Amino acid sequence: MACMPDDASIPEPSRKRQRESVLETARLSVRRLTEEDAPFILRLLNEPSFIEFIGDRGVRSLDDAKTYLRAGPIASYQQHGFGLYLVELREGSVALGICGLLKREQLDHPDIGFSLLPEFWRQGYAREAAEAVMEYARETLGLTRVLAITSQQNERSAGLLDKLGFRFERNIRMTPDGEELKLFGAG
Repeated sequence: MACMPDDASIPEPSRKRQRESVLETARLSVRRLTEEDAPFILRLLNEPSFIEFIGDRGVRSLDDAKTYLRAGPIASYQQHGFGLYLVELREGSVALGICGLLKREQLDHPDIGFSLLPEFWRQGYAREAAEAVMEYARETLGLTRVLAITSQQNERSAGLLDKLGFRFERNIRMTPDGEELKLFGAG
């Protein structure tokens, strides 16, 4: 019989990661965001690519980032049992981006969202994280249908969605005067 160490023998950061991890892949750990992730969120949400393809969230300070986290992902965990998660390398716990599920009033089903810092693009991380989140959505959450939205010009995300089994359904607007977006569906 294998002897399992008690929590006291596990260093604090490892205990914390075990407690917060939602899922893991060969290279990545996907965990719930906390207010402690505000510096990373501040950087990610102000990347030119994030603003261009996802939108300007008006997050300009650490306090703004904490407010964004409390009102967005953290509130979503409490309301829906899922939300956007932090994606980090398992080795070294380096934060790469976010990936997860959102439930928007304008859509009938949850949608997947993802964004990585540019230095982690083209290494398969977005696909690895999104595949894991989709499996989690089906197997753990029991979701039979997941949507995705992209800006019209975001061909790279549309390509990843295609690889994940999503198909373009139609163009939509989230608000009457909002930007026209592409809507994809899987399941």
